[in-house]
Amino acid sequence: MTASFGGRARVNPFESVEVGFGTLKNRVVMAPMTRSRAYGPDASPTRLMAEYYAQRAGAGLIVTEGVQPSRIGQGYPATPGLHSAAQVEAWRRVTGAVHGNGGKIVAQLMHTGRIGHPDNYPSSATPVGPSAVRAEGQIFTAGGLQDFVEPVPLTSGQIRETVADFASAARNAIAAGFDGVELHGANGYLLHQFLSTNANRREDEWGGPAENRIRLTLEAVRAVAEEIGAGRTALRISPANPLNDIEERDHAETYRLLVDELDGLGLAYLHVLESTDPALTSVLRARWSGVFMVNPATPGSRTGPEHLSLIEEGAADLVSFGRLFMANPDLPHRLETGAPLHEPDLSKAYGGDAAGYTDYPALQPAPTAGASS
Repeated sequence: MTASFGGRARVNPFESVEVGFGTLKNRVVMAPMTRSRAYGPDASPTRLMAEYYAQRAGAGLIVTEGVQPSRIGQGYPATPGLHSAAQVEAWRRVTGAVHGNGGKIVAQLMHTGRIGHPDNYPSSATPVGPSAVRAEGQIFTAGGLQDFVEPVPLTSGQIRETVADFASAARNAIAAGFDGVELHGANGYLLHQFLSTNANRREDEWGGPAENRIRLTLEAVRAVAEEIGAGRTALRISPANPLNDIEERDHAETYRLLVDELDGLGLAYLHVLESTDPALTSVLRARWSGVFMVNPATPGSRTGPEHLSLIEEGAADLVSFGRLFMANPDLPHRLETGAPLHEPDLSKAYGGDAAGYTDYPALQPAPTAGASS
């Protein structure tokens, strides 16, 4: 139910909303968060992962941790893929558990590009990227923290293969029971690297002016939409986000062009992760005619109950929460009732077992839907 707010309807964050693949029961979304617990064969999700996601099925939508669309797309240890039959079969247990608890779930397809390391692949390989430009910083590997390496520049043919990998992984996601997919075009990973002005130093049709740098993201989104339907396809972006050594000297122009090209395709939603230029969000919101999701900028903090006002006031249709969903499996219920909120133990965020993963308590026990640890 809506109420009057400043001359327009005030939206209830716990009201349902329609997206391309169906009705979301509320507007509180679980943001994608890498957890590095894919210990199954061939980087497959485990029963523990099924339990983790099933516990959080009260979300209007769950966006999974980043899932590599190909072997070379893997960046971190123990992250899951969607490029083999074993992975598809294992993901069916996850999606079945979430659906059994009344939730909806999309797979985030994340090719990390140059943000990787040879030690994190199952066999010898070197990360790829738009250009031979090493990112400043380090990455966690089985041997501890190591410097990023110089990536191998993708050829035009390999870029086309990468687009096909995204489409194939999206097809696998639907076969695995996902409601849709979200392409990860943010946080300094491959699509974002092509959008940037420092990682992408190409002089061909994939680099140079903004019109060329948006090409890979556009082609990947269009290929996925053609493969599984635009209503099952979404994109996450993070304009002006410096994470993983990214620079975007013309980010406002770049993202206006990108959003204008994508608007009208009928995508499930656009997911904006705010960073150093949150003022741009309202510009993109005005240019986007579909469902608009925001993960708000929260320097030194995290998305909290106060950010539900973005929905109430019409700045967003959906708001995604990260850390609070880690520690509060029943987060929408807690937000709606004003119940106390737990803070996560971030020392247990990556890797490990059930501790700091599935052992956070809910106010009321959730049905198991057949999932077990």
